[in-house]
Amino acid sequence: MKHGKCSKFFPKKFNETTIVDHEGYPVYKRSSQTFNVVKNGITLDNRSVVPYNTRLLLKYQAHINMEWCNQSTSIKYLFKYIHKGYDRITASVSRSGTLSNNSEKVIDEIKEYLDCRYVSPAEACWRLFSYKIHGRKPAVERMFYHLIGEKPLYYTDFERMENVLEKANITESMFTSWLIANGQFEDAAQLTYGQFVSKFVYVKKTRSWKPRKKGFTIGRLIWVPPTTGELYYLRMMLTVVRGPKTYEDIRKIGDKEYDSFRDACFAMGFLEDDREYIGAIKEASQWGSGHFLRKLFIVMLLSGTVNKPAYVWNKTWELLSDGILHTQRILASNKALVLTEEQTKTLTLIEIEKLLQANRRSLKDFKPIPYPDEYVLQQLGNRLIYEERNYDIDLMKSEFHKLFTALTDEQRNIFDKIMFAVNKQKGGVFFLHGYGGTGKTYMWKTLATALRSKHQIVLAVALSGIASLLLPGGRTAHSKFKLPVPTLENSTCKIEYNDEYGQLLRETDLIIWDEAPMASKFYFEALDKTLKDVMSTGSNSTLIFGGKVVVFGGDFRQILPVIPRGSRSDIVHATINASYIWHSCQVLTLTKNMRLKGGRTDEEKKEIDQVSKWLLKLGEGRLSEPNDGDAEIDIQREILIEQFDDPIVAIVNSTYPAFLDNFRSFDYLKSQAILASTIEVVEQINNHVLNKLIIMF
Repeated sequence: MKHGKCSKFFPKKFNETTIVDHEGYPVYKRSSQTFNVVKNGITLDNRSVVPYNTRLLLKYQAHINMEWCNQSTSIKYLFKYIHKGYDRITASVSRSGTLSNNSEKVIDEIKEYLDCRYVSPAEACWRLFSYKIHGRKPAVERMFYHLIGEKPLYYTDFERMENVLEKANITESMFTSWLIANGQFEDAAQLTYGQFVSKFVYVKKTRSWKPRKKGFTIGRLIWVPPTTGELYYLRMMLTVVRGPKTYEDIRKIGDKEYDSFRDACFAMGFLEDDREYIGAIKEASQWGSGHFLRKLFIVMLLSGTVNKPAYVWNKTWELLSDGILHTQRILASNKALVLTEEQTKTLTLIEIEKLLQANRRSLKDFKPIPYPDEYVLQQLGNRLIYEERNYDIDLMKSEFHKLFTALTDEQRNIFDKIMFAVNKQKGGVFFLHGYGGTGKTYMWKTLATALRSKHQIVLAVALSGIASLLLPGGRTAHSKFKLPVPTLENSTCKIEYNDEYGQLLRETDLIIWDEAPMASKFYFEALDKTLKDVMSTGSNSTLIFGGKVVVFGGDFRQILPVIPRGSRSDIVHATINASYIWHSCQVLTLTKNMRLKGGRTDEEKKEIDQVSKWLLKLGEGRLSEPNDGDAEIDIQREILIEQFDDPIVAIVNSTYPAFLDNFRSFDYLKSQAILASTIEVVEQINNHVLNKLIIMF
């Protein structure tokens, strides 16, 4: 459609003197005027204007030339300007004005060169408002294939699937109608699918076949590439099978029905046994690596010429798995790692699947080659899972027996409750509350050895590095769960569903988080959201922490979350018991001080008991009672360092006696620690200790 202004020839408005025809449309007289043009030697004036459309002229008060696009070149003309891209221009930038006679003009062509794209104001507005560039009708919104008959299905976003599947063109087709006709007509039983059209005619209106009364037609099956799998073998069988009534009849040779069309083709002798492919892999194994052999196997599969991929796999999997065990030993940092035959096959299939996916294919396209299920994928090939299971099972059993026999009745009751939840694997959140010396760390060790002796995974974390050293296999929560810094209300851990950390969390049986009261509640909520996402495909995905058993521990009498410039209310509302997680938490309490057993004499036990009770009263705010929250506390002289010149030197020498003789001992360093009130004091202590080491060396 072309639009043009023709005010020279037509009035802008019709008036009372306008002459109209019998249908009420204006009649224009084209009188000769002085305006004319010469085109190819021919003089043209207003009388040469092409005929106009009266309806459009009357509506738009302008001449409109209508063209009928009946050629492909016309269609291209309409669309090419829309899709050809932006208009491009090349520009240069130069300085204005003149320079003095003594100065030279320096031209940098690279800096002054500009490669630009021009967008007109109209096009810019069109794109800003996100208007459609062009439309197509009818629009194909979705397409998938009906697996039984390999029939394409077209439907829009607004159609209900049950209505789509009930359409006549879906439930019936020429092929399915042929199967029905084979049971209705005796003559059809002697014809193949290609011969059928010579004796029968398909009626589209009734979607059925009827005997042919006149004429003759030669049937032809369309070509199908070998890469289509079962469809290719179905076509092959249709060239010989006569009068089948079901898909099962097509797969039946004699009295035996085969599981697939491929197997039926083998029974008919259409396919070879692939011995040449097996020989090629065996020959290449003499000089090629396992990775090369797997790539060779992929080329064979993608070529579509291998008739029995599963047969070739079963005969060559040992060669294709070359190098798999070595790679897993490196991942696990365990040179003595041994894999079972099933594990080796699975890992090899995983590598083959990766190569196929790079070519947009999958092992699922080459059945009946086995496909590694999700459970096995989570078990193998994951460095983090290997690390968490890299324990001496016999040593774990021995250590657990020693720890378990020394449990008190109170501790054993708590142990049984937690282990019951772990064995059930339906989730459970516990908080083990107890002041210092009641045996929380002892409980962590007992739980960890109990599960690790059964080759199960336990993740033990704490907020600080010092606290994590006391846990068996402990790590900081930030490193183990990839917590973001800072962690806010809507934060989640930086863990994806299919990455190594996500697989590790799915395989974890128990999570232990020590010193929980000193961590912000947002840490636990971030872990909760992440675990629900990681466990989204399981039945426990809606449970707290995705159905994982989580045990928190700590003492609310000790340090609470540090809130910069926060008030007392801010600190209280940042703790774990201010979170929604606390409502699902079962509190378990330890009350007996296990450190009293460490005293050698009654006097030492009495002294430890007094210090323990004093610390307990201090944490509960019961010293110097009554008080309103602010009180002066008298510290016992026995626990003070009074004789010193430098407080930093005094506290280091008191906490770490004979430091230079024992600083290489891991047990010596983790058995004691210095707690400081500010970072500045920590830096002073660290500098002092480092200076002692520098002087020594």
